Amino acid sequence: MIVKTKKYKLETGTYIKMGLANILKEQWWVALIAVAIACGYFWIPSWWWISMAILAYILYLLFWVIQFAGVTQMEQNKPMFEKLSYEISSQQVLMKINPKQGMPINWNMIKSANITKNAFVLVMSKAQFIHLPFKIFNSENDKKFVETILKRKGYTSGIETKKAI
Repeated sequence: MIVKTKKYKLETGTYIKMGLANILKEQWWVALIAVAIACGYFWIPSWWWISMAILAYILYLLFWVIQFAGVTQMEQNKPMFEKLSYEISSQQVLMKINPKQGMPINWNMIKSANITKNAFVLVMSKAQFIHLPFKIFNSENDKKFVETILKRKGYTSGIETKKAI
């Protein structure tokens, strides 16, 4: 079975938010470095330790926001923010610009998948992911089929899915 979706355009603001959330989830340990720097206060009591730890963490976040905002402006990434339709099967996810042009993405290219309260998110790297909101599916059965594919491929478990939906 192949699930065909409606056309959908990933908004740049959504991409930046989701990319930043993905980075914070993958690199949570950076916050521990900022806390370790702030703990220098106990060695030499000075508010500089805490303020510099906060500044370093803010600069780290700002770096990633600029990276994701830059991706949205690059010419080579423009197709990522066009209206696309998707054809999802157990072999691949086909991103289609029009009925004759598309790009296949094999399931082995996808590192992880998340099911949020209103979308499937297929993560390929820190900055590349496919956001499939539930509203682009033509029926409830299409959503359930994609969910089943994700379970069979080992990206999600039944418990997570029930909580998220």
